[in-house]
This record gives sequence, C-alpha cells and structure tokens, in this order.
Amino acid sequence: MKILVTGGAGYIGSHTCVELLDGGHDVVVYDNLCNANEGVLDRVEHITGKRPVFVRGDIRDAEAVEAALRQHACTAIIHFAGLKAVGESVEKPLMYYDNNVVGTMRVLEAAAKTGVRQFVFSSSATVYGEPKFLPFTEEHPTAAMNPYGKTKLAAEGMIEAFAVAVPTCKVALLRYFNPVGAHESGLIGEDPKGIPNNLMPYVTQVAAGRRTHLNVWGNDYDTPDGTGVRDYVHVVDLAKGHVRALDTMAEKGESLTVNLGTGKGYSVLEIVKAVEVASGKTIPTKIGPRRFGDLPAYWADTALAEKLLGWKAERDLAAMCRDSWNWQSKNPDGYV
Repeated sequence: MKILVTGGAGYIGSHTCVELLDGGHDVVVYDNLCNANEGVLDRVEHITGKRPVFVRGDIRDAEAVEAALRQHACTAIIHFAGLKAVGESVEKPLMYYDNNVVGTMRVLEAAAKTGVRQFVFSSSATVYGEPKFLPFTEEHPTAAMNPYGKTKLAAEGMIEAFAVAVPTCKVALLRYFNPVGAHESGLIGEDPKGIPNNLMPYVTQVAAGRRTHLNVWGNDYDTPDGTGVRDYVHVVDLAKGHVRALDTMAEKGESLTVNLGTGKGYSVLEIVKAVEVASGKTIPTKIGPRRFGDLPAYWADTALAEKLLGWKAERDLAAMCRDSWNWQSKNPDGYV
C-alpha cells in the first residue's frame, strides 16, 4: 500500500512512518514543516533503511494535495497535519479552524477527486470534554471545551459525513490520549519549538538543564497525590495503532472510531518521579494555582481498540520515560 502521510515529519507522524515502512508500505510524507524538521527523514531512513518520498506543501492547498496523491499513486491517507496547542487555540481560534478544519476539508476534497478510499484521522481525547464518567469510552458524549478540541470534533463530523456520502470510503477516527516517549534508537522523538506545551518534554528539558524547574499547576485535585492524572501512551504503540487501523479497514471493509491509550492514568508527580529514575537527575518543581480548563483526571477505556484492531499498548511508564530521556539526552537541542 502507498500511503500519503500529512504531517509525516512531525512527532507522531515520523514514528508512524517508521512502522509503515517496517511493515512493507510505501510512504509519501506531505508536510509544510511549520512544526517539523525535514532532517527527520534522514533519521527515518537510518532506522528503516528506506527513505520516504517528501513533498513540501500545505494541506489547505487542495490542488497540491491532489497532485501528490496522483503523482505517487497513493491509495490511503493518514492525516496528522494540524495545529495542536490548546492555549494557542484560545488565543488564535480562527487560525486553528482554518488549518484543522478547512485543511481537513481540502484533504478530503483531494481524496474524493483521486479515488482514495482509506482515510485515517489523528483525533484526540479532547473531543470528550469534561468527564461524565470514567474511563472514557467511545460512547462518552462529546463536548470539547476549547477551540483545539472543537476543531478536532468538527473535523471528525466532516470525515464521517464524507464516508456516508461516499460509501466506498472507509475512515478510522483515532482518539488518542497523551503521546509520550520516542523511538528506542533515540534518533527520532518529540522536538517542540519554543516552550513545550506538553508535560513530558518539559520535564525532560528540566532534567537536561534547559529549564530551571517544572511548574505544577494545582496540587489539590481529588487524585491520589493532588495533581492532575492523564493517560500517557508511548508514541511507538500509538504508531502501531495507526498501522493496525489501516490493516483492519482493509480486512473488514468497515469504518471505525477508537480510543488509543493505555487505560491507566498517571499523575504529574508520578511522571516527575519516573523521569528522575530514568535520568538519574533531580527535577525541581514549584506548585502553582490550577489552570482554567484543566481536568482533574481522565483515562481511556481501551477495550474497543483491542476488540476491533487487536491492538493494546505494550510499553509501560518506565519505558515511556526511559525512551523520552534517551531522546532528550542524545538530542539536547532537538533536530539541528
């Protein structure tokens, strides 16, 4: 299968390219590099012995996406490309709707014109909003609380409508929780630009001495240690889930919507302690007030992914922190 991977030079995209190439697929990376580095392709080639085709382009350019699909005879799309910082989405909502919703629409238009009928979408647990019950099942009501989550929910609805209008098109909506970790080689990993928005890269940067301390926003939640609890999933497990989604659609000819997580929550302080063990470094923390919109705790029900995809996260917290630190320590300045 030849697959167009939008955002394929990014964090999750690059790890998925590795799994696709190792699985015998051909990969075309389509990326505008606004949050990525083209050098990642050299590292993907080093890991797999195969180099993805690279097309530099914007997902909002439907003609360019269509040209890439036609030129390389792609038969499936995995759509990662999108903006993903919650805080930034509050400050710049129109930018997020333009990129994440309009961009997805353009990719779908290109798929329609070129006859591509397998579509995997990178969605998020943020579509669920405030928990009505835990763990989150796929039947949990959706009620995104911020512009980022709302763009993911809007894109999901558009993709589902497209699949209804084009019955031969099968789609997979993968709602994943908190991706962390890196490839075990340390060659590819998470390389946020500027101050990290996510916990793990911030913690490892503190361990590496790039930042002085970690701000812990709230220690009075109704959780075991008072800090927020999240479901963290290793990026390699997540990447394997995308491959399984493609294979399952091909085998069963059905669309699907599934959570990708571990089914277990870890607190901020548990992450800090696990990174301290992995790195041998002490991580200073400062307790601050709760941030508006932060949830006390959430984690995934993963039963449906196991049933439909035969997929289950295999890497535990120790592996997540070990691989995150391995990447950080080997690449102190990220991709350079």
